[in-house]
Amino acid sequence: MDSNPNRRLLLKVIVLGDSGVGKTSLMNQYVYKKFSKQYKATIGADFVTKELQLDDKLVTLQIWDTAGQERFQSLGAAFYRGADCCVLVYDVNVLKSFETLNNWHDDFLKQADPIDPDAFPFILIGNKIDIDGGSSRVVSEKKAREWCNSKREMPYFETSAKENYNVDDAFLCVAKTALSTDHQHDIYFQGISETVSEVEQRGGCAC
Repeated sequence: MDSNPNRRLLLKVIVLGDSGVGKTSLMNQYVYKKFSKQYKATIGADFVTKELQLDDKLVTLQIWDTAGQERFQSLGAAFYRGADCCVLVYDVNVLKSFETLNNWHDDFLKQADPIDPDAFPFILIGNKIDIDGGSSRVVSEKKAREWCNSKREMPYFETSAKENYNVDDAFLCVAKTALSTDHQHDIYFQGISETVSEVEQRGGCAC
């Protein structure tokens, strides 16, 4: 492997879940340390990037935010291909967003078509634990962990994008999990800084 310190490893991460569970808010909090109370549905797909140092590697996470509406799910295959990790997000206060996790999980595997579906890494995030001090919660941590255990011990994090609770830890796990998988399509490239800054200035891709 080339030891050139200017080369960076690109890891593609897909974030999936129902509309309104906080996918975009989690990403904006993680990358920009910002939270907006105004909800704006993602149209199609968008992505943000974050650079971080993991051990001796300089890693660029390319985090794709996909629309939760069913009418956009047909776009999935184009965005899912080449992913290194998939993050499933639900709202702990909305039972339906938890019940649809199996659909998101299975749909991703179908459309991404990874070489080894059984070994592809997923991470589950239960978001919005801050709402009403937790009193409006309908999905217990125990229930969520039982679901994760049924999916090959999938890592699980509970977060609040608004309060920036556990967000960094969740995405650090995402990065480490994506990095630990041995993909033949790992991409090394130079000059990412210039490309990233241009994308971030535009606020993502114009999909």
